[in-house]
Order: sequence, then C-alpha cells, then structure tokens
Amino acid sequence: MKIKSIILASLIPALFATSVAAAELKVGYVNTQRIFRDAPAAQKAAKKLEGEFAKRDQDLQRMAKQLQGLQENLEKNAVTMAEADRRAREKEFAELSREFQRRQREFREDLNLRQNEENAAVIEKANKAIKQIAEADKYDLILQDVVWVSPRLDITDRVIKALSDAK
Repeated sequence: MKIKSIILASLIPALFATSVAAAELKVGYVNTQRIFRDAPAAQKAAKKLEGEFAKRDQDLQRMAKQLQGLQENLEKNAVTMAEADRRAREKEFAELSREFQRRQREFREDLNLRQNEENAAVIEKANKAIKQIAEADKYDLILQDVVWVSPRLDITDRVIKALSDAK
C-alpha cells in the first residue's frame, strides 16, 4: 500500500505539471467505504450474508446460553454435588466449551471468506461504473481512499447511482 502511495505521490505533480501546459486536469474521487455502506449492491450482499449465516449464528447463541447455564449451575451447586457428578458436569462443560469455540472460529472464518467474496463482486461492479463515468465525462484521474479530498471532486454519489441503475 505504501508503494502505491509513493508512486501516486510522485506521479500527481508530474501529471499536474504536464497537464497545465496542455489542458485542465480533471480529477475525481470515490469513497469506497460509502460504496460498501450505501450502494444497493452492497446492501443486497449484506442481507444475503445475513440470511446465509443466520441459522448458524442462532445455533451459536443457543450454545452460548447453554454454556452459561452449565457454568452457573456448576458454580451454584458445586459444593453440594457428589464428587463424581461435579467432575462429570465439569467435563461436559469443558467439552461443550471446546465445541463452541471451534464452531465460533469456523463461523467467523466462513463469514469472513463470504464477506470478502461479496465485497470483491461489489468492487468489481463499482470499478466498471467508475470507468464508465470516467470515460463519459473525460476524467483524467479517479482516486479512491485518500486521506482528504475536496467535496467538489467526490463522484461517489454518481457511482452509487450507477450501481443502483445497474440492478
């Protein structure tokens, strides 16, 4: 990422210097985070993932409640339980806890993988829309994800609208 920034930082002055003599440089900016938050394709992807992972999330929540119940029961009744019962409950709790942690880890990994897949599809669509806007309006340079940019250069709303129209 730093290499891109360094190259971009070195190219921008050169672009400005050469274009001043030839013509006005037309620059635009797109806020990728807003695309992920506001574009219909991104919202649709988020709902799709929510539906896809809802059952597993509910199962994990039920398992967490079961674990909490076992722990509370152990803490409350450990003193009055027979040694064999206490050990059996502790073993049950430990096994359920390991299973919960394993399922939780798998859930996070699967969710992250699917989010990355869906985000890549949204970015691909956004990049096509950006390219179309750039060509149609004769932009010389479109930037994404910079530290600060003047609002007059921001074309994010146009990209979101283009993604909305492309449903």
